[in-house]
Amino acid sequence: MKAVSIAPHIWALHSDVDSGDLFEGIWPIPGGVSLNSYLVKGEKTALIDLVRDWDGAAATLEAGVLDAGADIASIDFLVLNHIEPDHSGWLREFRAKNPGATIIATAKGIELVKSFYKIEEGLRVVKSGDTLDLGGGINLLFEEAPNVHWPETMMTYCPTAGVLFSCDAFGSYGKLGDRIFDDQFTPAEHVTYEKESLRYYTNIVSSFGLFVKRAIAKIATHQVKIVAPSHGVIWRTNPQTIIDRYSKYASWLEGGRDKEICVVWGSMYGNTERGLKAVTAGIESEGVKWVSHRVPNVDASYILTDAYRCEGLVIAMPTYEYRMFPPMAYVLDLMDRKHVWGRKVLRIGSWGWIGGAKKEYDERVAPLKWEAVDPVEWAGAADDATLAKLREQGAELARRVKAAL
Repeated sequence: MKAVSIAPHIWALHSDVDSGDLFEGIWPIPGGVSLNSYLVKGEKTALIDLVRDWDGAAATLEAGVLDAGADIASIDFLVLNHIEPDHSGWLREFRAKNPGATIIATAKGIELVKSFYKIEEGLRVVKSGDTLDLGGGINLLFEEAPNVHWPETMMTYCPTAGVLFSCDAFGSYGKLGDRIFDDQFTPAEHVTYEKESLRYYTNIVSSFGLFVKRAIAKIATHQVKIVAPSHGVIWRTNPQTIIDRYSKYASWLEGGRDKEICVVWGSMYGNTERGLKAVTAGIESEGVKWVSHRVPNVDASYILTDAYRCEGLVIAMPTYEYRMFPPMAYVLDLMDRKHVWGRKVLRIGSWGWIGGAKKEYDERVAPLKWEAVDPVEWAGAADDATLAKLREQGAELARRVKAAL
């Protein structure tokens, strides 16, 4: 892939990963993902972020550096905004090709360089407000952004060009191909990238919404003309769009979510599913939209996306061996980890010879501070009275969702 100029003295070097692998070993990326590095040239040269050798990304990076009129051995500074291996995995190879480059990261980042890659020399610690003078009037300014989404993360800003190298913040799933800028994509393509930026946020960043807000407040003091993340579209025409989008996502920790209901359900032999149909009829009677995900058929990555944006949840599952349906237990664990807090929730489910899901469920969701509509459980197949109750509880959930602030 050729280097692409994004501002005077600055080039984007991007690789597309389309191997069918899982992001972070967990999250599906059927549309691939981009790995974005950046070259900044003054009298000296800085490379911002690396790749891991994933689907040919290292060779693509080397070719891009050459296309920008440099080579790996001539780079003076390697700025590592984040040490997660998708941004640093090629570091040993880089160091072998260029033993003299200074590696720049936060204090915690430098410790990770030492522990991950056993590199002890040529390291420089930076903190918020520190700068790097590349000569020729080109400077880089560093801003720590801890927990967006690792503790050592920082962002790098080039004041002369107004370019924010934001690392994982403002990123998205989705490969880019031969277009990398926001103004090169159609409205329909932007709809897809918006969905994938939300899914990326919920999968990768949502546990740290408070820190996202703090990072956005920091960058508001700078004149950001271009947002250049480590994954996804580079925003040169409408950079505020992606900043506002992340600000909205972070605000959902406290409220203001979509007044819709995410239905997450599993059914072994159809009894829970039949009860769920009564619930959704009740939801529809109140004019509230709902979206459905069956476990384990739908990957948790997509379930989290809708659960995070929706005000209401329905958790529908049978009792399984005296406990929760196992695929639902996994999803609920992720909802805890990813801070799907404060929702209006209805739990329903069928049981066979005996119940048991309630105790485990109550323990699992207690930290989430959900507002529960009275649950409905039944033995075997639901009778008419139970179906009527299920319909009413679905309507009650919908009314609470509509009334949410």
